[in-house]
Amino acid sequence: MTFQSACTADRANKPVTSADEQPVSEAVSGLLALEDGSIYAGRSLAAQGEWVGEVVFVTGMTGYQETITDPSYWGQMVVFTCPHIGNVGVNDEDGEARIPHVRAVLARRITLRPSNWRAQRALPDMLREAGVPALDGIDTRRLTLRLREAGVMRGALSSIDLDPERLVRMARDAPDMSLLAPVAQVTSSERHAWLETVAGAWLSAVQDDLAATGSAPHVVVIDCGAKENILRLLAGFGARTTVVPADASASAILALAPDGVLISNGPGDPEQATATILSVRELMGRVPLYGICLGHQIICLAAGGRTFKLPFGHHGSNHPVQDVRSNRVSITSQNHNYAVMPESLRGLPYEITHVNLFDHTIEGIRHRTLPIASVQYHPESSPGPHDSLQLLKGFVDALASREGVHAKAN
Repeated sequence: MTFQSACTADRANKPVTSADEQPVSEAVSGLLALEDGSIYAGRSLAAQGEWVGEVVFVTGMTGYQETITDPSYWGQMVVFTCPHIGNVGVNDEDGEARIPHVRAVLARRITLRPSNWRAQRALPDMLREAGVPALDGIDTRRLTLRLREAGVMRGALSSIDLDPERLVRMARDAPDMSLLAPVAQVTSSERHAWLETVAGAWLSAVQDDLAATGSAPHVVVIDCGAKENILRLLAGFGARTTVVPADASASAILALAPDGVLISNGPGDPEQATATILSVRELMGRVPLYGICLGHQIICLAAGGRTFKLPFGHHGSNHPVQDVRSNRVSITSQNHNYAVMPESLRGLPYEITHVNLFDHTIEGIRHRTLPIASVQYHPESSPGPHDSLQLLKGFVDALASREGVHAKAN
């Protein structure tokens, strides 16, 4: 069994469609097994087959479409602690990528008939078309508590062979995410310009912040699995944006004459992103740098710091982060399983700018003299609150005024 979807479709089982909304008695059963031997039963509402992946829980009460399409969740089976998801369906505006990236959706209840004027189709339909499984009826409270107590674990999900012992063995045999390099699975295949900006509901939410100042700076985004709202907001704030693959060399990036380089979010252990770490190290001192989530970790690794894996990660849109200079607290959107070791930054020319008020992990750093800064959370504020939008706008404005990210981006 590989870590990629082992979708051995059961053609005899008719898929459950939102239009039919078949009764539970006619739905296909599904089973999730964790490597610790615990078993969770539910009904299978989307793709049928078998999968293995890393099981994590997300605490956001809204924004399920953004979570499901976030490339940072590649290879992960996501447990939604919100008891109902799918109520407002899915649409073409709210995704963070064109397709779902989660390995599986696990929920207490998934709505089959959405009710919202923006809905274009039901959540199970989108998942089924993308070959992503979904189990509802899962005891998500018990599952979440188990993950909090024991930490992130590997899991195996099946809707075609519900032998618990076999699934537990599959989970234990699944590859460890820390040994994989999933950035290569989600990065752009080639360089391209990004022109799309925010629209619709997002535009009305952030229009007061979209007035760019100065000239249009050229921002090169190293795509480690970039959420599209980062790119949309950069364009909305006035940046001319070019996206390059994660393995782009420093010389290739500098040849594009960027005013600044942003290293994006992405999945997996940051230490596996070796090509990006090397490029960022060579870019330091030659062009302003800004990192988001995995990009933050990559900057710290390139500078000589170290990272570690959190017990169950930070996944949700309700994480309080404090700016240690102003004491201002922002509620942030987060999605990461790794963090930077504070002691590894001692003796380096960096200062900690932000800390997590849940567990006091590092949430932001900046260089003392060079235009280099980063944050562990998501200032593009998707799907979470808009408390941190000024960070991205500050980065663009600083480049436009040629003052450098260390002056305004934080």
